[in-house]
Amino acid sequence: MKILVCISKTPDTTAKIAFTNNNTKFATDGVQWIINPYDEWYALVRAIELKEKDPSTTIHLVTVGLADADAIIRKALALGGDEAIRINADSHDSYYIAAQIAEVAKQGGYDLIFTGKETIDYNGSSIGGMIAELLDMPYISLATKFELNGVTAMVTREIEGGEETDEVNLPVVVSCQKGVAEQRIPNMKGIMGARTKPLKVNEPAAIESLTTVASFELPPAKAGVKLVPADNPAELVRLLHEEAKAF
Repeated sequence: MKILVCISKTPDTTAKIAFTNNNTKFATDGVQWIINPYDEWYALVRAIELKEKDPSTTIHLVTVGLADADAIIRKALALGGDEAIRINADSHDSYYIAAQIAEVAKQGGYDLIFTGKETIDYNGSSIGGMIAELLDMPYISLATKFELNGVTAMVTREIEGGEETDEVNLPVVVSCQKGVAEQRIPNMKGIMGARTKPLKVNEPAAIESLTTVASFELPPAKAGVKLVPADNPAELVRLLHEEAKAF
């Protein structure tokens, strides 16, 4: 079986958020970059678990990014990927990214494509569905459990107010979230081995982006907290009614 795991580079959650170029570009100075946690902790680790059950499985990693993404790719290889493909492009357009990944997937003939449910910087949750559409494959999102029996997958996914369990034959695209797998860290053997694993760089296909960033803005600063004395409930009721509009 061949598995393709989509990974992306995101800022660490402790990064200071600022913008440049008239608020159209994220300021990257001093930012610590990490593998998107949904891609690493859930999508990639579940692929590794499947390979541990079936050693004939091959895990390929794919990302759309420039050379500064190589460090996070090597970390993903250290966790357990067999080889990686970096599409040499810098874009934040979801369709463009999905289309580039789909081009790689068409050439690779993968049985299973895993993505994280979303990236922690854009929270778009759109890449997996677009890849599936471009490849004419079924798509299951928000998976919390993934089990494989031959060429049939049983996928439990989160829905409004509960869960549903779907059965689907491979090939399939699945976006993963908490519950699918447990976070791992690379061991020394994996780190050393990652240095020699193949990391191919592909030039991007001629695909037109559909969106551009008009501007970013930070959320408004939080207002101060008002303290109401315990012996003045009437004032609390007034604030809730007139200012918080709670009723």
